[in-house]
Amino acid sequence: MRSILLIYTGGTIGMIKDPQSGELRSFDFAYVYDHIPELARLNINLKSISFPKPIDSSEITQGHWKNLAQIIVENYEGYDGFVVLHGSDTMAFTSSALSFMLQGLKKPIIFTGSQLPIGTIRTDGKENLITAIEIAAAFDEKTGEAIVQEVAVYFEYSLYRGNRCSKISANQFEAFESPNYPNLAVAGVNIEYLNDRLFRTKKSALTVQSSFSNQIALIKLFPGIPFELYKDLFNINNTKAVVIETYGTGNAPSSAILQALISSYISNGGLVLNVTQCSSGSVKHGAYQTSAFFQKVGVISANDLTTEAALTKLQYLFGQNLTRDEVKKQVTTSLVGEMMD
Repeated sequence: MRSILLIYTGGTIGMIKDPQSGELRSFDFAYVYDHIPELARLNINLKSISFPKPIDSSEITQGHWKNLAQIIVENYEGYDGFVVLHGSDTMAFTSSALSFMLQGLKKPIIFTGSQLPIGTIRTDGKENLITAIEIAAAFDEKTGEAIVQEVAVYFEYSLYRGNRCSKISANQFEAFESPNYPNLAVAGVNIEYLNDRLFRTKKSALTVQSSFSNQIALIKLFPGIPFELYKDLFNINNTKAVVIETYGTGNAPSSAILQALISSYISNGGLVLNVTQCSSGSVKHGAYQTSAFFQKVGVISANDLTTEAALTKLQYLFGQNLTRDEVKKQVTTSLVGEMMD
């Protein structure tokens, strides 16, 4: 019998309606079999841990990531896999962060949640939870190893790499998408694992890095953006790196103010990472004249990183007190399958 640890951080999936007040409230996952009796048919030893105070995912901080990683590390040897119940709004950020924090995984960490509370009749939470647990418990009968050995997100019949997906809908059950990397598995009548897409670590043991820098900024370009309002972000004393969400393959307006800010910032030791606003595709400096300046002054192409992965990766790298050159090298290198090699 496989043993799975269920970790409830908060979010819609853990809500039920109070029969007296009619208000939604969190329920105790120690009684999960009362709400989802189908789980007993999986023949899995299922235990649960909940954050002391369940939180809305919009309140997630780096401290919560550290707490979550600590729970997994403390229980790593005692369980075959982990299922993390998390609000969907920032799930892609947390799953990306955990993929960098916990390298050398040989066991699955499956994030899931729901668009409707588990206590409502039409909830998507039951299927998401049942299948996420089944995936976390799946193993190769020949080797005894877990089929999935990475941080992943399961939502509405699809399993995605955790650092490759983004939330794309607020009101559809198909809430997530992985635009630049194909699904790891598809749950139909059977769960079909695409083995050639699954990540396998080259590390011999689990490593944990829980320090994150909070000196990373994000700017999303829009037509007519007043760059003078963002001058303070390009202060090397306050900001170690700036992620710029640009147009298309990495294009930006040829603003003298923007070019002066970036040039000065990089020459003073700052790092600028160029991420596309498009839901799919990658940054290619020099493909158009409007991105040639970036290439000239040393702006780094994020390739096909999602914004969530770009931000958490920089927070993770700068949290290790690496040199600027070491960060530049690693940010353009795939560490845990988060970008094209």
